[in-house]
Amino acid sequence: MKIAIGADHAGYEEKEKIKETLSSLGVEIVDFGTDSPESVDYPPYAERVARAVADGEADRGILFCGSGQGMAIAANKVKGVRAALAWNPEIAALSRRHNDANVLSLPARFIDPLTAAETVKAFLESEFEGGRHERRVREIEEIEKETGC
Repeated sequence: MKIAIGADHAGYEEKEKIKETLSSLGVEIVDFGTDSPESVDYPPYAERVARAVADGEADRGILFCGSGQGMAIAANKVKGVRAALAWNPEIAALSRRHNDANVLSLPARFIDPLTAAETVKAFLESEFEGGRHERRVREIEEIEKETGC
C-alpha cells in the first residue's frame, strides 16, 4: 500500500512520528511536506496529498494540522477525495467502512501519538462495506459532478 502524507507546521511533529508507524506496517510513504515546524499555510499540502490519491499515485492519504479541520476541508475540494476528520480509531474505521474515505485528517494539537498511531492503523486496516453505503457514496459523487467540486 502506498500512502501520501502531508502536514502544516502544527502537524509536522505528528507526521514525522506517524512515518515510523507506517514503516513498521510495511507501507510505502510519499511525504509531501512540510519539512519543518516553521509556519506554513496548509492548503497546498492538503492539495498535494489529495491530488496524489485522486490521481491514483497513492492508495490513501493522511494529513495533519492543528485541528484537522482545515486539511480536511481543503482536501475535500479535490474531486474524488473523501477526506474524514478522525480523532480515534473507531471514527477512522467508520469513515472507511461507511464513507469509503480515502484521506484521513488528524488533529495534531488534540491527539496523542499513541492514539494517532492506532487511528491510522484503523484507517488502513478497514475496508469499505459497500451495500447501503455504496449508494450514499454514489450520491456524494453526483454532488461532485453537479457542483464541479
